[in-house]
Amino acid sequence: MTAANLLRAERIKLQSTRAPLWCAAIAVVLALAYTALFFGFVPLEEETTVTTTQTASALGRTVVLVLAILTASSEFNWGTMKLSFQAVPSRVPILLAKGVVVGVFSGLIGLLVGFGSWGVAYLIKPAADLGLTSGADWRAVAGQGATFLLTGLLGVGLGLLFRSTGFALGFALVWTQLIEGLIVLIPRVGDDIYPWMPFFAANQFSGPDLTVSMLKLHLPLGPWGYLAYFAGICVVVYTAGLMITHRRDA
Repeated sequence: MTAANLLRAERIKLQSTRAPLWCAAIAVVLALAYTALFFGFVPLEEETTVTTTQTASALGRTVVLVLAILTASSEFNWGTMKLSFQAVPSRVPILLAKGVVVGVFSGLIGLLVGFGSWGVAYLIKPAADLGLTSGADWRAVAGQGATFLLTGLLGVGLGLLFRSTGFALGFALVWTQLIEGLIVLIPRVGDDIYPWMPFFAANQFSGPDLTVSMLKLHLPLGPWGYLAYFAGICVVVYTAGLMITHRRDA
């Protein structure tokens, strides 16, 4: 089976259920709605920048993480993974194709969230300095495509590792919604550990967020360093999921 056919098969599987489309819609609508509330009701005259228009991107990434986990883990529940491996006994090509398709789809959602959030903020505060006039501005908005793509890859890796949708979603949601937020509360060392949390790192590619200024955190890496760090984590998890699935019975 050629690479084009593998990609086409994964695209068809992605479109065969409503869950991915619902997750995509929720990710975009949730981010845009939060941005509208954020800029519409909170006085941020001194902090209204292109970077702050992406405050809600983390919400969208969480939904995309759920989407990617469902895409990978549900195939074990439905038994379609066995059929895929019968068609492609070497397994690796089909798993790579799944990572590419889910990653690209997640990246497109990220672009919608990034430019959509910026557009909503611009409409609400047209007098604010929100023009995309520098490389940093474009990185903050268009860069959501990269962080969402990597998040999709991470979700596929988690789905392959856990195989169980419940366990994979439970781990992902507890980590993103609880553990990362509590790390900073650890006495003495919390402020040093928190800047190395993966989803905190993803946020910093857009530029230092409000959490950094409120907690007065010292950032050990710049935007591109944080992107490379987040990418490394995502690739390692995805590769681990691919290798374990390659060796284990479906």
